[in-house]
Amino acid sequence: MTRETKTQAAVAETVNSQAPMSIGSIRWRICALLFFANTINYMDRQVLSFLAPLLQVKIGWTEAQYSYIVVAFQAAYALGLLFVGGFIDAVGVRLGYAVTIVVWSAAAVSHALARSALSFGISRFFLGLGESGNFPAAIKTVAEWFPKRERALATGIFNSGTSVGAILVPLAVPWIAGHLGWQAAFLFTGGFSFLWLICWWTTYKSPEHHGKLSPHEMAHIRSDAGDSSATVPWGKLLGYRQTWALLIGKGMTDPVWWFLLFWLPKYFASAFGLKLSGLALPIMTIYLAAAFGSIFGGWLPVLGLKLGLGIRAARRSAMLFCALAVLPIMLVGGLHHLWTIVAVIGLAGAAHQGWSANIFTVASDVFPRAAVGSVTGIAGFGGAIGGMIVAWLVGLVLEHYHTYSGIFIAAGVAYLVAWTILQLMIPAKPLVIA
Repeated sequence: MTRETKTQAAVAETVNSQAPMSIGSIRWRICALLFFANTINYMDRQVLSFLAPLLQVKIGWTEAQYSYIVVAFQAAYALGLLFVGGFIDAVGVRLGYAVTIVVWSAAAVSHALARSALSFGISRFFLGLGESGNFPAAIKTVAEWFPKRERALATGIFNSGTSVGAILVPLAVPWIAGHLGWQAAFLFTGGFSFLWLICWWTTYKSPEHHGKLSPHEMAHIRSDAGDSSATVPWGKLLGYRQTWALLIGKGMTDPVWWFLLFWLPKYFASAFGLKLSGLALPIMTIYLAAAFGSIFGGWLPVLGLKLGLGIRAARRSAMLFCALAVLPIMLVGGLHHLWTIVAVIGLAGAAHQGWSANIFTVASDVFPRAAVGSVTGIAGFGGAIGGMIVAWLVGLVLEHYHTYSGIFIAAGVAYLVAWTILQLMIPAKPLVIA
C-alpha cells in the first residue's frame, strides 16, 4: 500500500466514524443531476406510448406495426449499448453524457415531423441510439462519486426519475395534445433535454477536479478497499461469467419494464375503454408506486448492512424481496376491476424499479470503476435485446390472440429465474482482473 493510499484510508476511517452530515453533500447534488436526467429521459421515451391509442387512429398503424416501432427503438438501444459504455469509459462521463443527450434530444423533437409508422420508427431508432448512453453514464457517475455501501441508494434515487418522468407525461401530454396538437407534446418534452445539457456541461466535474469537494467527502467517496481505477479492455470483460450473468439478468427482467412502458396505455384503453384523459390517473398511480419502489429498493441493502449482512448478501436479499413482489402480476389476466389491476401492476412496477436499482449496482460491486460504463452497457444490451424479442412476441400475441394473460404470467416468473441465475453465476469471492 502506498503512502498516499494509507493516508486516504486513515482519513476515510476518521470520516466514517463521524456523523453522516459532517461528511459533505456534493455527491448528492450530483445524484440530483442524474435524477433529472432520468426524468427527462423517460418523458421523451414515454410520450409515444401514451399517445399510441390516439395515433393508432390518426396514423392508422396496426398492432404489429406498433410493435415494429417499439422494436426499432430497442434495436437501436441495444446497438448503442454495445459501444456507448466503452465510449463513456474512454472519454469520461462529462463529455460522454453530453454527446448522448444531444442525439436523444434531437431525435425526441423529430417525432413531431413523423407522419407514418415508418417515419415514427426512424425517429424511435435515433431516440434509442441516443438514450442508450443514459444508464451507462449514470451508473459510472455513481461509481465515481459514491462508495459501494451508498451506491444502491444513489442509484435508486436517480432511477426513481424514470417513474417521475412517466408520471409527468400523463399530467402534461393530454392537455398539450388536446390544445396544441400531438406534435407539440414531442416538442415540449424534447426541449427539456437541451436545458439539462447546459446545466450538466457548466456544473459537472469529477471528484478529483471538483473545487468545492471537501477532503472528508473525497476520502468517504474513495473509502472502498481495493476499488481499482485500472482500465479494463472491453473485449476482456466478455471473458468473465459475471458479465454474462448481468447480461442474462437484465435480458430477462428489462423486457417486463419495456412492456409496461410501451403497452400499458394500450392495455387500459382496450380492456376498460379509457380515452386519453382517462388514462392519466391509473398510469400516474402505477409510476408513483414505481418511484417509491426505486428508492425503497435502493435503501433495502443499507438496511441489510445495518443488520450485519455483507454487501453481497444485502444486495441479493433485496433483489429476492423484489422478485417475490412481482409474482402477483401473474393474476392480472383473471382480474376485472380497474383499481385492483392498477394496485397489482403498481406493486410489480415498484418491485421492478427496486430490482433495477440493485442489479445496476451489482456491476459497480463486482467490477472496477473504470469498467463500470462498459459492463453496464453490455448488460443493458442484453436487456434491450430481450425487450426487442418480447416486443415482437407481444405484437404477434395481441394481433392473433387478443389477450394479455400469458404476457403477465411470463412477467411474473422472470425475476425469480433471473435471481437464481445471478446467484449461480456470480460467486461470493471477489472478482480479480489480471
